[in-house]
Amino acid sequence: MTAPRTTVDAVVVGSGPNGLTAACTLAAAGRSVLVVEAQPTIGGGCRSAELTLPGVVHDVCAAIFALGASSPAFAALDLEQAGVQWAHPDIPLAHPLDGGHAAVLHRSVADTAAALGVDGRAWQRLVGPSIEHWDDLLPHVLGPLTAIPRHPISLARFGTVAAQPATWVARRFADDAAAALFAGCAAHAFLPLSHALSAAFGLMLAVTAHTAGWPVARGGAQTVADALAARLVQAGGTIETGRPIRSLADLPSHRVALFDTSPTAMAAIAGEALPGRYRRSLTRFRHGPAAFKVDYALDGPVPWTNPDCHRAGTLHLGGTAAEIAAAEAAVCVGRLPDRPFVLAVQPGVADPTRAPDGIHTLWAYAHVPHGCSTDVTDAIERQIERFAPGFRDRVLARHVITPAESERRNANHLGGDITGGAHTGLQLLFRPTIGMRPYITPNPAIVLCSASTPPGGGVHGMCGANATRRVLAGVLR
Repeated sequence: MTAPRTTVDAVVVGSGPNGLTAACTLAAAGRSVLVVEAQPTIGGGCRSAELTLPGVVHDVCAAIFALGASSPAFAALDLEQAGVQWAHPDIPLAHPLDGGHAAVLHRSVADTAAALGVDGRAWQRLVGPSIEHWDDLLPHVLGPLTAIPRHPISLARFGTVAAQPATWVARRFADDAAAALFAGCAAHAFLPLSHALSAAFGLMLAVTAHTAGWPVARGGAQTVADALAARLVQAGGTIETGRPIRSLADLPSHRVALFDTSPTAMAAIAGEALPGRYRRSLTRFRHGPAAFKVDYALDGPVPWTNPDCHRAGTLHLGGTAAEIAAAEAAVCVGRLPDRPFVLAVQPGVADPTRAPDGIHTLWAYAHVPHGCSTDVTDAIERQIERFAPGFRDRVLARHVITPAESERRNANHLGGDITGGAHTGLQLLFRPTIGMRPYITPNPAIVLCSASTPPGGGVHGMCGANATRRVLAGVLR
């Protein structure tokens, strides 16, 4: 890529989806932009690599784009025109249960309700109102709490459910299947399901599965980062990789610096350019549980007992709602459960380009305590074998990413936390500090745009887009 200018309007530190989205938005508005990335490859949590065997592509972190496919920020940048192809599995989500049963979330609400039987109408009542008004709700769900709602009634209806503990919502259902299906969606919060607001994650993800779907990116998650980079370069921006930033003196002359980093990293780099009291508040930012990830190359498809699981892009492996709640509660207090909650993705059911003929891939991670140093590979494989006996016999190669390795690959993943920070207490609502300005620091030339700001984790670019709107209305007006 071309060499950066010596003076720019904006420097973006970090090339994750939020940093790249911020840079693209600024460049499209006519501002000069430089992105600097410490790693040799752009993308942050949105990268792909040959982790197991030659020619077999695995997603290093993000794999399913539950929010990316419906992101207003990505839509504004027209990533599909830039090369992103969303590949949808026949079934967005399957949740296998013991005995060969499974709860299945189809794109169609009616099909999902029919499959859930006695709980079908309860599922429709749960997701229906939000689906009906999702276009109105989405900007609020993916924005800061401080925004004035333009559709307060729809938002209030969503919030009535979202504010509850996921365990309360799961009690609406008579059978294990629907309760487990919702609990698995809520468990993406890395939060005890008995906590208030844990239902927000379950409701949001269930609704996105019905509206935009949970696709993979054809060719790998890296194509999303590459499309953002292409958009940036087209608009005149530049990118430098392999360039770690340790202080503001490492940056060229600029009017504003946006940080797609952790709050603590921004505080360390900015130093005395930020008030001491504010820097200290950033150092108190809490990080949540970790992900222990294993990628597999297989000599055949995963031998799921339930036939619907073969058609699903994502699988939640955790058993009943009660089991998932117990596992998440243990992880959040630093204990490793015998049966951790495992998320699995089968990219090949929607995108056969990931591996040569005859080879299948599986992406899987378990929720584990922050900074966990225990090898959880066996526990993950026991959960897979529980619903797919004979799985281990299909393994050609495996590649492990521990919490420590995750942090080495991406400095934002402190202790293996891939969500940008714990969702406990007020930090779920106010990130990175309690206040009404989540992106702009006391020094308006220093801005945070990472997943440690609203709306938080996930590949959607909205943290970058939200921060950039404020920059364009302020210091780069």
